Amino acid sequence: MLSKSAREELFFGLHLLIALAAWFIPFLVTWKITVPVLGIVILQHAVFGRCLGMDTHGVSEEDGSTFYSHVMERLGYKPNKKLVRFVVRKLLYGFLALVAVVWQVVLGHPPILF
Repeated sequence: MLSKSAREELFFGLHLLIALAAWFIPFLVTWKITVPVLGIVILQHAVFGRCLGMDTHGVSEEDGSTFYSHVMERLGYKPNKKLVRFVVRKLLYGFLALVAVVWQVVLGHPPILF
């Protein structure tokens, strides 16, 4: 059985992998899947007011943290958590969905994977 800290690090790594994948999903997966998946992320933030994955690795959002600000802090940066939260929660995932549609539909590039 994994200790609590090992389990939190494992979930942190999985969360990091998912967050990084979100940046590439507009180019890898068809927009017909990408847009709904990113829509679910946006809906999660709107309905719950937080990222449900943050609980899995022991980070509270009470101080305005997001996964991205948490990663920046682990890298030694002191981000403006309010600004990071606004960009991630209000702009990033909608922007990535738009990139998927423009890249695939408007510019005609097929997704790399499916």
